[in-house]
Amino acid sequence: MNSNRRQFLIGGGITALASQLSIGAMAATKTGLKEVYKDRFLVGAAINAAIARNDHPDLTEIIKRDFSSITPENALKWESVRNEDGSWKWEDADAFVEFGQKHKIHSVGHCLAWHSQIPDSVFKNDKGEYISAAALSKKMEEHITTIVGRYKGKLAAWDAVNEAVGDDNQMRKSHYYNILGEEFIDKAFHLAHETDPNAHLMYNDYNNEKENKREATVELVKRLQKRGVPIHGLGIQAHIAVGGPSIEEIEKSIIAFHNLGLRVHFTELDIDVLPLVWDLPVAEISTRFDYKPERDPFKTGLSKEMNDQLSKRYEDLFKLFIKHKDKIDRVTVWGLTDDTSWLNGFPIKGRTSYPLLFNRDHQPKDAYYKILKL
Repeated sequence: MNSNRRQFLIGGGITALASQLSIGAMAATKTGLKEVYKDRFLVGAAINAAIARNDHPDLTEIIKRDFSSITPENALKWESVRNEDGSWKWEDADAFVEFGQKHKIHSVGHCLAWHSQIPDSVFKNDKGEYISAAALSKKMEEHITTIVGRYKGKLAAWDAVNEAVGDDNQMRKSHYYNILGEEFIDKAFHLAHETDPNAHLMYNDYNNEKENKREATVELVKRLQKRGVPIHGLGIQAHIAVGGPSIEEIEKSIIAFHNLGLRVHFTELDIDVLPLVWDLPVAEISTRFDYKPERDPFKTGLSKEMNDQLSKRYEDLFKLFIKHKDKIDRVTVWGLTDDTSWLNGFPIKGRTSYPLLFNRDHQPKDAYYKILKL
């Protein structure tokens, strides 16, 4: 394996030994996930601002024990680091980076250019008209060089561009795209690379483990590579359901993206056990549906049957990841415990979801032990 492909892994100061912790039901287990998988790939978790501030010491202990990488759920997104007038607010972002530094854990920046969680005022003037391409380019340069420069050498990797391909498998007609076209993608990667040449830069998206979006993503990457864009990795978000997509389809994406010369990352893994309200799972966060009791079948607890299905699904996925450990650098779950998962409010507010490895009491689920034994 090309050594510079893996360089970002050691840049984050990954610890070699799992902490010998004793928390609740995990007291009998002496080895965490990061130790089991240390010679395979990084095992990561997305953390919220409260965890980064150490407001939940029990969750900090889980992270120290089980995870070799962290990603911020929101702390580095535009709306989290910028005030309405464009000035900076660093509290949550600094807390995330300091958490990673303190615990010597590989840390990922998420994300530099994304159509969501960013105000229209970035793209439009007081009349509601689009600003010029030159004006948006200047804003991107100021934003990306400032934030990447502030954390240079502390964040090993960045999701440089997030979700640029739409659900129609065409380029998403975002404000970025409408003003700059695909040049906004090139610009985000170049600016990040010039600011921190050692950072591992990724394109990140959802549903790209499915055929049509996989093909659209492959074609996008080929265009970027032809233009000399410094893209190093491909993020498969993997917001998937207990019943699909198939392991075979996910495997095809691993191979397809690897064949482009990219390192593969599973960046936002969670497994939805609730009834789907669309034909395919979607992670476009603006999507919403009405609450109905039949859409929330596990309000009082997950059934044994569904718990077994969830555990089997995680086990099958991690068997696939192990099979392709030469291609995969990281598998990150999107959240830590079921009670804090975004799927409790998406795409239907108020549902009770169970997509992660730790339950609402912050104890490991059967799925955790399944993948620990692998």
